[in-house]
Amino acid sequence: MKMSRTENKKKALIILNPTSGIPPVNFLVSKELDLRKHEISYSKSLSVADTESLIKENLNNYDVFIAAGGDGTVHTVASKLVGSDKILGVLPLGSGNGFAKEFGFRLNVRSLISNVKRCDTVDIDVIEVNDKLCLNVAGIGLDSFVAHSFSTLKLRGFLPYVALTFKTFLQLRPFHVTIKSEGETIVDEKLFVLTIANTRQFGNNAFIAPLALPNDGKIDIVLIKPFPKILGSLFIVRLFTKRINKSKYVRHIQTDKEIVIETDETRFHIDGEPLKISGKVVVRIKKETLKVLKTSRNKLIFNS
Repeated sequence: MKMSRTENKKKALIILNPTSGIPPVNFLVSKELDLRKHEISYSKSLSVADTESLIKENLNNYDVFIAAGGDGTVHTVASKLVGSDKILGVLPLGSGNGFAKEFGFRLNVRSLISNVKRCDTVDIDVIEVNDKLCLNVAGIGLDSFVAHSFSTLKLRGFLPYVALTFKTFLQLRPFHVTIKSEGETIVDEKLFVLTIANTRQFGNNAFIAPLALPNDGKIDIVLIKPFPKILGSLFIVRLFTKRINKSKYVRHIQTDKEIVIETDETRFHIDGEPLKISGKVVVRIKKETLKVLKTSRNKLIFNS
């Protein structure tokens, strides 16, 4: 893992998604940013296009770009910084905040400003799913079905997400997947979940890939085979205690090779954002191509 530090104060721009998370929290964050505008700049973005335009227009004006929103907002900001010397930071406002939790980012503006002033960074890998960037996790199955349903739900937050996940689990049916690497078939079976992971968790400390590290140069593939639904509560316990890979119904593969996925199921998600993909899905790793602002709390995943 590469790390760097500069003594110069870095200019940072916070890009705030005002529709992320719970409205009262978002309102309070906006007010605090107004009060601290002499310390850090921020702009509101109402769409992906807005965010992309803000970054393009300000790329030479700032060194650090802070995604204030959920994993979707983080994904959008990061996609414009990959391969550059610009730095990604996060002010978590979403429902899951998987990427933010992995890197120790908190909903604390003062702490964020302190991190920006210190400006330590870590270089991390990103995964490409066809031509799309994945920072955290992508996949097919229970989590992707929930992502598709949650995107149409008016209520946001953790509890509506849990209720929807439970309902989707009860209706869950297996789907068939074939995975090939260098022409060899490594998976050919029916699954409940196929997760492609760069980091350990979906969000909310639900650890789907406990062995994953975002700077190890590897793609982590987690396969959950169909299991008796009466065991659902046991899987939840394992998920939140980093022991999901101990189940006999779970297989964990790590590879630095390109993989090709074939399935009739089209409902995918990438970093929690639902999308449909038909045909072959090509997955590859791009090593240490994104700079992320380091916080003191991300020592849980980095031995530094």
